[in-house]
Amino acid sequence: MTATSTIANVPPLENGDRLTRYEFERRYQAMIQIKKAELIEGVVYVASPVRATKHGRPHAKIMTWLGTYSAASPGVDIQDNATVRLDSDNEPQPDALLRIEPEVGGNSRISEDDYIEGSPELIAEIAASSASYDLNDKLNAYRRNGVKEYIIWQMYENRLDWFILNEGRYIPLEADKSGIIRSEVFPGLWLAVDALREGNLAKVLTVLQQGLQTDEHHNFAQSLQQS
Repeated sequence: MTATSTIANVPPLENGDRLTRYEFERRYQAMIQIKKAELIEGVVYVASPVRATKHGRPHAKIMTWLGTYSAASPGVDIQDNATVRLDSDNEPQPDALLRIEPEVGGNSRISEDDYIEGSPELIAEIAASSASYDLNDKLNAYRRNGVKEYIIWQMYENRLDWFILNEGRYIPLEADKSGIIRSEVFPGLWLAVDALREGNLAKVLTVLQQGLQTDEHHNFAQSLQQS
């Protein structure tokens, strides 16, 4: 049997399918035309075409912010739309994530077949609105699997929520009087929330650089290098 006929005999991957993770991966790999699909609480979600201003642009800004942090933080890995094997019912493909390498104490690893297994320390998603599954089933899956920080930027409301895991529950991280949210897992990862929402990436990066110059980030980077 040829590879082509084998793929032809695999059922299609469609929104709303209820599948095991194994079957989800089998169908996803066979449908090479699909660029993004996720298994959340055993249900398949196939992404729609990506809009420019409501997803592509904010996604790029989040990646620039997180990528700058990763570049200054040895042992911290950034990923863009990477498949994450969380558990038997959940295989999301987050818009962005930061993870600490397992050699220096991180909770996830890269598998032999090149997927992330385990829970990244921080995940960021660009959501259409508060009705999105990013704020419902996916949030619960991340919480249950121990993703320590979860950022959701809701584009229609232009609202950004940053949650931290505390005793098994997600609670909001609040901005200080200057409008800056500071990560508790990644020292020095500072976000000027209003600047991001207004599209002022220059200010976002300026505030991040301030965070990267702190003793907290220096000590964090040193601890990763010495682990």
